[in-house]
Amino acid sequence: MDENTNCICGSTSKSVRLLFLVIFMIGYLCFGALIFAILEQPVENKLVNNLRQKRVDLLQTHQCITDDDLEEFIKEVVSAANRGVSAVNNVTMTDANWSFGQALFFAATVLTTIGYGRVTPLSDGGKGFCILYAIIGIPLTLILFTALVERLMVPAKLFLLFLYRKLGHLYKIFHIQLMHLFITLALFMVLFLLVPAAIFTVLEPKWNYLDAFYYCFISLTTIGLGDYIPGDSAQQQYRAIYKLSTTAYLLLGLVMLMSVLAVVYEIPELNLGFHFYMKSDGEDEEQVNLKSSMDQTGTKYTKHKDEDIEGESSYQDQTVPPGRPVDDK
Repeated sequence: MDENTNCICGSTSKSVRLLFLVIFMIGYLCFGALIFAILEQPVENKLVNNLRQKRVDLLQTHQCITDDDLEEFIKEVVSAANRGVSAVNNVTMTDANWSFGQALFFAATVLTTIGYGRVTPLSDGGKGFCILYAIIGIPLTLILFTALVERLMVPAKLFLLFLYRKLGHLYKIFHIQLMHLFITLALFMVLFLLVPAAIFTVLEPKWNYLDAFYYCFISLTTIGLGDYIPGDSAQQQYRAIYKLSTTAYLLLGLVMLMSVLAVVYEIPELNLGFHFYMKSDGEDEEQVNLKSSMDQTGTKYTKHKDEDIEGESSYQDQTVPPGRPVDDK
């Protein structure tokens, strides 16, 4: 009876927390909408006024063009641009949108769910194939990424054990885990955000560093807004090779980002979802056990959340004795 009562109370408590989380997320959405509106509406109004003035100037300068003819022409240009065909430079591009390199880049954005939306299938057959291709390819891509991350976690854990051996007698275990996470995150930031952003800044003449960093972040988080896409300039040289290189960067970057998230998930104190998920294994809500053994002659430690139990120290207060190697079993 006591176990059932505790289970019901724990479930109710998490449901209440979930309700507060839902309310918070609604407020967070509204907050984001308000900030975006404040920041973007003045820029949009400026563009609208500028475009209207240019239209009026064009009609006054070329009176042989009627307003209806101009309207139809603009609709055609906008429709083509939305499908990835640029009207600049007399509709000439150094490479077609559906060359193999561009098509491979598009396929990668489909399988990784980035989906920029700049270049899309033009034919009904292409649209139907895209649906079938995604249904099969997206689950396979997730399986592949998960398998790769699992293998990348092996050297990551070895590095964590190395930190335990070197610093375990000086710092708390939780602090060493945070240090390990910081190093992993810093490497990801440098190798997959800061350095690629600098490269894109050089290769894309119309991008500044913020634009390039924005593109890298939006792409690797699979938001994929599509406002910045490398290699879409009409005069882009070696476009196919550029697209292939970008595809490789996106695939590798996504795997590394998932690895960083896996490192975060390995630290139960940072797993905020624990406070909201329904309990399925009957484990006490106030404990998260993480057992890791030393060498065969060493001791073991068990991880707990902070508890107000006299005479017991929490996992965060534990250290690894100096000179003892640590095995992750």
